[in-house]
Amino acid sequence: MDNKVNEILAKIIQLEYELQLEFEKRNIKFSYQVINNKIRFAAETIEKHKLKLVNLRQYITGASRLNIATIPIIWICIIPAIIMDIFVSFYHAVCFPVYGIPKVKRSDYINLDRRFLQYLNVIEKINCVFCGYFNGLISYVQEIAARTEQYWCPIKHARRMKAIHSRYKMFFDYGDAEAFRNNLPETRKAFSDLINANENANHDAEKV
Repeated sequence: MDNKVNEILAKIIQLEYELQLEFEKRNIKFSYQVINNKIRFAAETIEKHKLKLVNLRQYITGASRLNIATIPIIWICIIPAIIMDIFVSFYHAVCFPVYGIPKVKRSDYINLDRRFLQYLNVIEKINCVFCGYFNGLISYVQEIAARTEQYWCPIKHARRMKAIHSRYKMFFDYGDAEAFRNNLPETRKAFSDLINANENANHDAEKV
């Protein structure tokens, strides 16, 4: 990659870090802490949350009839999601060690912590578990696919992409045959940034 690309990527990483810090500041505003991956609210905050709870009768009677009618359609999507989860996780467990690709930490992508919020009723908590699992699974699968793509065909597309995955920055330019043939073996092993990031994350966790 040239210096300009590296400079842009460095800015993106810095901005993502700053954004995460801003999100974490909400811990203070809403009186909770994350300790050993467990969320702890202040006792008075929990009591305030319970006052905002909508009971099941009110929730159901206030729901749109069309929303209720679509429930079977949205929930049937869980079947292919679970099947995809099983097959992709099996591939990930078996093939990544063979390829020498660092494994994807599932808990970094699938987060089901909304179910602990006391202002959500049972139905809302179930819905939040569904959304957290489904969207987290998509991100988890995309990261596995991204690392696989870096190993097997790390070539950028000619057409502009609406969104790019985390490993796209490592890919060769479209049409750069010389770089692809000469540097493919090195690119297949270029996961040191992931290893360093994991080490830094573990170090930060130890501090907490």
